[in-house]
Amino acid sequence: MTNNLSAVCVFCGSSPGAAPEFVDVARRFGALVARRGLALVYGGGKVGLMGAVADAALAEGGQVRGVITRALEARELAHLGLSDLRIVETMHQRKAAMADMADAFVMLPGGYGTWEEFMEVLTWAQLGIHEKPCGILDVDGFFAPLVDLIDTAVRQRFVRAEHRDMVVISTEPGDLIDGLAAWEPVRVDKWLDRSER
Repeated sequence: MTNNLSAVCVFCGSSPGAAPEFVDVARRFGALVARRGLALVYGGGKVGLMGAVADAALAEGGQVRGVITRALEARELAHLGLSDLRIVETMHQRKAAMADMADAFVMLPGGYGTWEEFMEVLTWAQLGIHEKPCGILDVDGFFAPLVDLIDTAVRQRFVRAEHRDMVVISTEPGDLIDGLAAWEPVRVDKWLDRSER
């Protein structure tokens, strides 16, 4: 089964990061999303990797939909050139709106907020709350420690191997989008050793 992707949600840093490769990959990803006819959904900011991915998609004529909180908008961080910018009151509302608007989720480099947003939607997929693919665009080994942690959790029986395999990971934007389109939901119980309880 191939997913019918029409909108991809991107979680990424509000900082550009230390290396120019981070901004370069964000721009390449945003441009490719637009060239493939997909809408880009993201946190609505104009700074850092968030701004880079949005600007690249817009430059290619793509639809870019942002969701930002009123507090962040008030700090003049909102990108005012988007196809659609929604202002919400809370971070919970922001994340829920982005999740509802997207058919897939991708994490680019970022910090605490990026990781938390991605892990939440990944957990929802694990629990069967949604059947949308989740992918990681690794840049220069940035996510290698996270992948090692996930693999450790599998070895230590905190995560099923099937749930580890449901995360699409690539170093190339095109390969990642292809992987998201080909992804199939994992339908196994989250809990290990349930029969022993």
